[in-house]
Amino acid sequence: MRAMSVQGPGGPEVLTEVELPKPEPGAVEILVRVHAAGVNPTDWKARARGRTMATSAPYVPGYDVSGVVEAVGTGVRMFAPGDEVFGMPLFPNPPGAYAEYVVAPPRHFARKPASLDHVTAAGLPLAGLTAWQSLVDHANVQPGQRVLIHAAAGGVGHLAVQIAKSRGAHVIATASAAKHDFVRGLGADEVIDYRTKDFTEETGELDVVLDTIAGDYAAKSRSLLRPGGTYISLADPTDEAFLLVEPDHAGMLALVDLVEHKQLTVTLDSVFPLADAAKAHEHGEKGGSTGKIVLKVAD
Repeated sequence: MRAMSVQGPGGPEVLTEVELPKPEPGAVEILVRVHAAGVNPTDWKARARGRTMATSAPYVPGYDVSGVVEAVGTGVRMFAPGDEVFGMPLFPNPPGAYAEYVVAPPRHFARKPASLDHVTAAGLPLAGLTAWQSLVDHANVQPGQRVLIHAAAGGVGHLAVQIAKSRGAHVIATASAAKHDFVRGLGADEVIDYRTKDFTEETGELDVVLDTIAGDYAAKSRSLLRPGGTYISLADPTDEAFLLVEPDHAGMLALVDLVEHKQLTVTLDSVFPLADAAKAHEHGEKGGSTGKIVLKVAD
């Protein structure tokens, strides 16, 4: 099978197209023909280091998968060949989504919503589960609570705004001025231009902060919390409030439910063919993406 492999630490040029053996599903595993794979900041950060949290180069990056089940291993009853699925399997071990096939446990996937094509569906799992686990499982956002979401036009941010709104929260978002209309269209009640205003002077007291930036944003964000409020860091592993996403079948089903009830949409910033994974990384590392970057692996 075709795959894109990180050959060692470095820039996007270390992503190299390789031929690898097609995997076979073992017991309680499924083989998925990948149609599209999401590209996330963790991909290019790991590539620069030459290693993920679990694997060193050479390795095939990519966690977001959308595709079709081609074969199932012994004991699998959840899916059958031909089923359309999507998910974030094996994290933090990369399933190798920048490839034509992946093998993983069936409960790391969910059935793809019929309303989403594979390219759009591939943008949802990692960012969507990150937002869901942060705001729902951890913060337990309630109606009327004031929730601040930083970088609200980004991959995680634009989904987090919608998830918080689905919970009945009053959502305050930070984004550049050019993206304010987009973020308001997602449902944000207030949008702050972080380039021209100090968000600490604009928000008032908060119940929840979802921080995708860290740095001095961490202390500033914490200073706005009401007693008992929740601060969640997605960018600083040394912070005691750091949250790391994990495979989550129930969370995937919750995201599917929101999609099907038209409470959650995935915005695609750009789509690249698999062979142009390096260009996708270059684009992502420039910053400023609106929504998700996706690799199209198959028609």
